[in-house]
Amino acid sequence: MASEAQPPGGAPRIEHGDEAALVARARAGDRAAFGVLVERFAAPARRVARAVLDDPDDADDAAQDALLAALVKLHQYDPRRPFGPWLMRIVSNAATDRRRRRSVRRAEPLDANATAGGPRPDVQTERRALGERLREALAELPERRRVAVVLFDVEGYSHAEIAEILGVAEGTVRSEVFHARRRLRVLLADWKEEDA
Repeated sequence: MASEAQPPGGAPRIEHGDEAALVARARAGDRAAFGVLVERFAAPARRVARAVLDDPDDADDAAQDALLAALVKLHQYDPRRPFGPWLMRIVSNAATDRRRRRSVRRAEPLDANATAGGPRPDVQTERRALGERLREALAELPERRRVAVVLFDVEGYSHAEIAEILGVAEGTVRSEVFHARRRLRVLLADWKEEDA
């Protein structure tokens, strides 16, 4: 029966009703149900953590810490509310805590010339440049503004859900997203994508 909990090819997309049922099963101690929830929310959790932390490894660790914390705190979850915003608030807090605690340590990335295969160097360089430019632009934003715009534009959460995640008024979220977008347009105005 374990194969029924996770069909080959990964977990199916979770509908809202299915999500509530999975959360109820997880709260009752069904670890497989929580595993399906983790699969569904792992990527968004990493993206939210990366909005707070500039180091992808730290962000991945923070996301994993948050998922474990959610398992421990599952009894505190109010089933009348959506699960995603509750979980993303835990992720945001875990990433913020990690940023406050971490010591300054930097590792240089592996030289692209040292790796074999992969995309052409010019395409890889262009993608890396765009990714770095976007990270730098996001880093210019205040933390709450950065998290709000990632939750809204990347993760697709509503203003009301983000307000719940961040613990602020919905109008504040609308303002944060507006100002974040405006600032990002200014910071990225001179970047032009060139065809390879």
